[in-house]
Amino acid sequence: MVKKVTKKKVAPKKVAAKKPTKKVVAKKTAKKISPDAQAIESLVEIIRVTSTIIPNDVDRAIRKARGEEVSNTSASYAMDIMCDNIELAKTKSQPLCQDTGTVIFYIYHPPGFHQTPFIKLIHKAVTQSTKLGYLRQNSVDSLTGENAGTNLGAGHPSIHFVEHEKKELVVKLMLKGGGCENVSAQYSLPETTLGAGRDLAGVRKVILDAVVKAQGKGCGPGVLGVCVGGDRADSHAHAKRQLFRKLGERSKIKELAELEVEITETCNKLGIGPMGFGGKTTILDCLIDHRNRVPASFIVSVSYMCWAFRRQGATLDTKSFKLNKWLY
Repeated sequence: MVKKVTKKKVAPKKVAAKKPTKKVVAKKTAKKISPDAQAIESLVEIIRVTSTIIPNDVDRAIRKARGEEVSNTSASYAMDIMCDNIELAKTKSQPLCQDTGTVIFYIYHPPGFHQTPFIKLIHKAVTQSTKLGYLRQNSVDSLTGENAGTNLGAGHPSIHFVEHEKKELVVKLMLKGGGCENVSAQYSLPETTLGAGRDLAGVRKVILDAVVKAQGKGCGPGVLGVCVGGDRADSHAHAKRQLFRKLGERSKIKELAELEVEITETCNKLGIGPMGFGGKTTILDCLIDHRNRVPASFIVSVSYMCWAFRRQGATLDTKSFKLNKWLY
């Protein structure tokens, strides 16, 4: 008999599974940016925020005023439009107003800071912001009417430097529209037509006169910056500087603090109201300060700011120019 040969079963060789190779991901290195480029970037952002986002203190005051107006009136309708405008501008990052106004910078810097190079950086930032639409092509030659389309020209933007003892750089910006600038006013006391003498009672009379004459042409409810004293140039400049104060920030001088409150209350009883439509809110606040004067003159300046109160500020690192903190 032939024996059956049984084939031995050979176990298949185990093939070791290949370990997946790890992909080598190149580490992203942060692009180094020069201090000049960083300064321009920070300045453009300050311009963008100033132009498109109303400061918190102003926003609160406007919304409070809206709640105080009688429903279904022209005043409440005007306030509703303002609040809608604030939301749209913020959401779309577009200017609050078609008139982006005079561009006014105040730069507070430590000792040894070089101003001339920084002016050039501001000019580049303003030009770039104009191209991006945060600023309208809003600056024209007063003699020829020519518009360069850059917002640069004689005296524009308006740049002021102030040395302070702090190590940080503080940049404050105000965009002041033409409508509210047109109703700003200046008086030389005594003003006999108003019976305004050289005292705080006379100051009160001329401030109220400026508000009455403005009516709705300054795009109210507005904010008043007031300077008592100084010469004509410094008085008006200092009145405008008061607009960098937060609303409700009362003067440290008791008599002026009381006058600020009294002026606001009286103006809101005049019935002029938002945009001159009548109502309870003619102004949001009044901010007063003073300057010394020569005995022969007594100047009072009233700088009127519209409801689209575009004022902002930030601190910057003095070496890198990175934006550190918002002020308002």
